[in-house]
Amino acid sequence: MYLSTSRASDIAGNTPAPKGPVRAVPGTVFALGLVSLVTDVSAEMVTAVLPLYLMAGLGMSPLAFGALDGLHQGATAVLRLAGGRIADRTRRHKLVAGTGYALSAACKAALLAVTTPWSVAAVLAADRTGKGLRTAPRDALISLSVPPGEQGRAFGVHRAMDTAGALLGPLAAFGVLWVAVDGYEAVFTVSCCVAVLGVVLLALFVREAPPPATAPAAVPARAARPAPPPVRTLLRLPGLRGLCLTAAVLGLFTVGDAFLYLLLQRRLDLPAAYFPLLPVGTAAVFLLAALPVGRLADRLGRRRVFLGGHVLLLGAALLLLAPVPAGAPLVFGVLAALGLFYAATDGVLMAAAGPLLPAGLRTTGLAVLQTAQALARFAGSLLFGSAWTLWGPGVALGLAATGLLLSLVAVAVFGGTRAERPS
Repeated sequence: MYLSTSRASDIAGNTPAPKGPVRAVPGTVFALGLVSLVTDVSAEMVTAVLPLYLMAGLGMSPLAFGALDGLHQGATAVLRLAGGRIADRTRRHKLVAGTGYALSAACKAALLAVTTPWSVAAVLAADRTGKGLRTAPRDALISLSVPPGEQGRAFGVHRAMDTAGALLGPLAAFGVLWVAVDGYEAVFTVSCCVAVLGVVLLALFVREAPPPATAPAAVPARAARPAPPPVRTLLRLPGLRGLCLTAAVLGLFTVGDAFLYLLLQRRLDLPAAYFPLLPVGTAAVFLLAALPVGRLADRLGRRRVFLGGHVLLLGAALLLLAPVPAGAPLVFGVLAALGLFYAATDGVLMAAAGPLLPAGLRTTGLAVLQTAQALARFAGSLLFGSAWTLWGPGVALGLAATGLLLSLVAVAVFGGTRAERPS
């Protein structure tokens, strides 16, 4: 499956994609966006029903769900580093990413065989392991395909296509549940089939990253692959350490969207069948904003836009805490702020890190950054779930909002808003 045909290579090469919103984006970026679109349909079908399936269907407590939500972040941490270093050593970003996609597809099938909360948690941890393996090599393929000054645009296009899948996934889950009442198994079955399609698309239409330009053409490929330096060496690179600290500090107080959806559902007294529609609103805003925000980050500075995204997340939390009527304005405000938060942070963080890293170490460097953020969010989910269990959802959200506000101030004071200019 790793080998592609010559025709597929032409499609996924570094020639410009079709004219339109994705014009001037290399074919590799477009092909990876298509893979992510299909994969996200599969992933979001499961994610959309998971909170209700675990807490209402299997009786999981808020504390246990907080641990599981954090596990989604933490389980990827070590594997991000492992996947990054393997990809940099072998220069086979596509193969490492494909392994991660295949593992996640297998986990969708495994969900059909487990029936207890913690067996589900184990399968989801394996699924997150697959995500950990694939994320850094995939982002490195994107970053290596475009010059430094267009990183935000490229990641914006990819995240927009990825988010199209995030929008379609909950809709598909809603449709399945509408036809089959309490049809969680049907959701998992369809999700597995779609995930397999994503692996096939990756195998056929994504090309491997070109070797670093600094490698002499006459040197054999094996000789041109020096072992990546230790992680501590990467953290000495200018700017990368600051990005890692910024992502970790803010990630510690980033409330997971699953918790925000549960809080919104409680405010609205929303029937369970309509719960999967909440992520659709977030995904729609993310889809529309990803490319414009990516371009804005290229012009104004990616760190500034990343920080601004967390201000929007703080706004979503404050809306849920405010004594506003439980109606359409509350729904639109929370979902719009959450969608803009993802547009301003997800791809923008990778675009900020890419130009700081040499081509031969890009995957490992991105993995280091992603790991710092994932571990912080893992700890944050545990803290939020514990606070919810001990003092209730309102107090938990208030504490998280206060921590996020203080973190934003600290990051701004110590240089988090410093704009970088791509060379």
